Amino acid sequence: MTFDKAEPLAFTVRLILRSFVPEDFEAYSAYRSQPAIYRFLYSDPPSAQEMRERFDASLNTRLSEDGDILRCAVMRSEDDALLGQVSLKLASKAALQAEVGYIFNPAYAGKGYATEAVRAIITLGFDRFGFHRIFARLDTKNTGSVGVVERLGLRREAHLIENDRFNGVWGDEYIYAVLRREWTSRAPNRAR
Repeated sequence: MTFDKAEPLAFTVRLILRSFVPEDFEAYSAYRSQPAIYRFLYSDPPSAQEMRERFDASLNTRLSEDGDILRCAVMRSEDDALLGQVSLKLASKAALQAEVGYIFNPAYAGKGYATEAVRAIITLGFDRFGFHRIFARLDTKNTGSVGVVERLGLRREAHLIENDRFNGVWGDEYIYAVLRREWTSRAPNRAR
């Protein structure tokens, strides 16, 4: 599963999904350094050096072996503002399954950008990369992210009880998913 890093990967009415470029670091670190971002990521905010290392790793993403992650910068078309990121993690090459993820700058919350970008990356996963199933793992307290996947019609398949622990605190998790045939049969979910 390959892609041309020089070309945008997807477009919507308001957004462009593309690979990260070195010039994105300032905007990336501005939202990725906010403590609120890490509330549901089960990790602490990174140090400046860790931030740079994570960003540099996002410049060379691929999607060919289990565990590989395709990370896309989400750009607003009207002004090229970096709003956040969406990703597909190759969970199982043999079973054609990927996990969708997303992180957005809270300054752009409440405008539908996350839903629009996640719709586009799921469509990309099915249409371009041929996945059979795409799923999301979400902290049950992360109502914003739960809203995104529910608006897109993903099915809640599981409610895992105290399946993860961060800083000594147990957390619950939801698993949402959609199959390619379900996604393609729903015209409103198609990227525009």
